[in-house]
Amino acid sequence: MHFSIYLPPEANLGSVPVVYWLSGLTCTDENFVQKAGAQRYASELGIALVAPDTSPRGDNVPDDPLGEYDFGLGAGFYVNATETPWSENYQMYDYVSIELPRIIQENFHVDPGRESIMGHSMGGHGALITALKNPGQYNSVSAFSPIVAPVQVPWGEKAFSQYLGQDKERWKEYDACELIMAGSRHLPMLVDQGEADEFLGVQLRTELLELACKEMNFEATIRYQSGYDHSYFFISSLVGCHLRFHQRWLG
Repeated sequence: MHFSIYLPPEANLGSVPVVYWLSGLTCTDENFVQKAGAQRYASELGIALVAPDTSPRGDNVPDDPLGEYDFGLGAGFYVNATETPWSENYQMYDYVSIELPRIIQENFHVDPGRESIMGHSMGGHGALITALKNPGQYNSVSAFSPIVAPVQVPWGEKAFSQYLGQDKERWKEYDACELIMAGSRHLPMLVDQGEADEFLGVQLRTELLELACKEMNFEATIRYQSGYDHSYFFISSLVGCHLRFHQRWLG
């Protein structure tokens, strides 16, 4: 697995807080690094940034036999696959929540007590479920245009049915709305959604997250941004705001 890391100047003097970024469909570890413009904000705030790949890679890693973009390579969905042939390699939940943080802590000057996580689209889904399932590990979570209810949308149904099988009860373990409804412990949450996002009505369904938070009294800041679509122009416009949000909780 490949990952990218940015370390602020403060890392030369001691441990710094870290924010993990999970990217969306079709992405690698490079998209965020090249397009978001986040490093300048991380430098100002003294925060390390870590951006892993979205799925396993390699000649022997199975891919969508039809070559479609929303499944297989580039579309790991941050779950631990249980079905053949995906289960051998597609263990992305364990990778981002256990293996990668351990590697970062052992090799770089980051503070294991000051970790937050964020992401975009499929990566927004990954950030939300990883934080909700591990509230003691992360100080805060944020997302751009996340898939908030994969159990109920075509992207999630396609991926989960093949990675996790046909039992939809197992799918709920990787669904942010379902985790909140099941009583996940609260942690600070910020979500930004572009009103001009072409995927909003069918694939993202941000209103379902609002309903779940309201019903469970789960305090979250969920904002709709006029004129923005699903692209990295949206992310680059607001990534500084998200990093400042995390700095507030990282100390």
